Formats: sequence, C-alpha cells, structure tokens
Amino acid sequence: MSATYDGFPAAVGVSWLRVYDWPTLDGRPGGGTPHLHLTCSEGYVVTAGRGAVQTLTTSGYQETPLEPGTVAWFTPGTIHRLINDGGLEITVVMQNSGLPEAGDAVLTLPQDLLTDTGTYADAVRVPADAPEAEQAEVARARRDLATRRFQELRKATESGDPEPLAAFQRAAAALVRPRLDAWEQRWRAGAHAATTATEAQFNALRAEDERHLAAARVAATGPAARGRFGMCGRLDVYPGS
Repeated sequence: MSATYDGFPAAVGVSWLRVYDWPTLDGRPGGGTPHLHLTCSEGYVVTAGRGAVQTLTTSGYQETPLEPGTVAWFTPGTIHRLINDGGLEITVVMQNSGLPEAGDAVLTLPQDLLTDTGTYADAVRVPADAPEAEQAEVARARRDLATRRFQELRKATESGDPEPLAAFQRAAAALVRPRLDAWEQRWRAGAHAATTATEAQFNALRAEDERHLAAARVAATGPAARGRFGMCGRLDVYPGS
C-alpha cells in the first residue's frame, strides 16, 4: 500500500493578506515590512488592489507591479517589501508548510539588533495581549525601522558596495541557525512526506496496485486567526496548510 499525504497540496502554507495602508517613509500610500526568508520560496496571488513588490538581491534592486491576476514569486535570500498603492490584497503561498510565517523570516533591522536571538526577538515582537491600537503602533514602528535599513542596503548595493547586504545576510543566517533542527522536522513532516508519498504512489501504480485510492479523503478549514498584525499587513492565517 502506498503512503498518502493528508496535508494541503505540496505541503504549502496559505494566508490571506491585506497589505498595510499606513503611509510609508518614502511617500507611498502604504506598504509592508522588508524581510527575507532563508529556506523558503514564497508566492503572491493578487486578488484585489494595486501595488508592487520591491526586491533586493546580490543581483540588484527590482520593482514588480502587482494587480489582480498577477502571480509573482521569489526564492530564498530575496529581500522583499510590499507597496500598497490602494486596496492591495494577496493570497500568500508559502513553501514548507507556511514556514515563512512560522519563523523563516528576518527583518532588515539595524545591524545592532541582529546580534543575537534575544535582542532580535525583542525588536520584532508585537505584543499579542496589548490593545489593537498599541499593536498597530508597534507594528508600524517596526516596519519603518526595517524600511530605513532596506533603503540603506539598496543604496549601498546600487552604488557598487556589496558588503552591507552581505553583512545582513550573514547576520540573518546566524539568527536562524539555532532553529534549523525544528525547521527540518517541519520539512520532513510536510514537503518531504508529500514528495515521498507521491513517489510511493508512482511505484504502486506501476506495480498495478491502486489500493491507496481507497484512502481518499476531503478536508476543509477556515482561518485559525483573523487580522493578525503580520510583517506585511493584516493576516488571516489558515491551519493545517
């Protein structure tokens, strides 16, 4: 009997994002907090509004327009910043069972806030038990702090100085290193298990064994959390994806 993977297809995570409409430091109508992921690709399916995603890699800076129907994605190491020019709503598709929203993210904060996990955690924490207005204030201040560093990294990269971006990358890697064992367990239970199940099903069908079809099932869910203050906007987070 071949294995069956019961999680969301391909072990991706899904969330629904309304990008922050707080005006930005550089005069845009709204925008998210610049950050990168170290082990996960991420995709955007734009469902409403207009905007862009600004990206920075060692290859340089890029701005990709976003409008309903756009599907954009990027690989690990891409610093990305969402710009909301009006009503921007996105279904976010995340590799490795939603790991980007479960730890695989480092904000572009000043270097002195990236020195150790405790200092970084204090700098990015939005108090869940605080009144909503206070949470919004903290999230907005965090965004603006990261945006300033993003602009510095962009300026240095565009002027031909790769060291500030490289220093940020080194610091980000050091911050997540203590969590890699837990991340690997998530990957083994998710993406690795899904791929292994597919391989087993290929082998079973070649052997004229279709018994896994008898284990078919249907699942549905709703948001486990609504309106959470995320890195880029207000998030509806879905469990089991």
